[in-house]
Amino acid sequence: MPTNLAIDDKLIENALRIGKHKTKKAVVTEALMEYIQRREQLRIIDLFGKIHYEEDYNYKNQRSRN
Repeated sequence: MPTNLAIDDKLIENALRIGKHKTKKAVVTEALMEYIQRREQLRIIDLFGKIHYEEDYNYKNQRSRN
């Protein structure tokens, strides 16, 4: 899907240099992937303390290779 975006040239140039990317498209693609990954991580963090396990649940049993 072709898209025209007005992105700050200094930001793109810094991202090209720091990320060692060859194209602006590569910079924007990686930035979007990192943005999505970060937002998903924040959603997972919100779950901490909200999931309750049975008192007799033994996670070590699940990890055994037997």
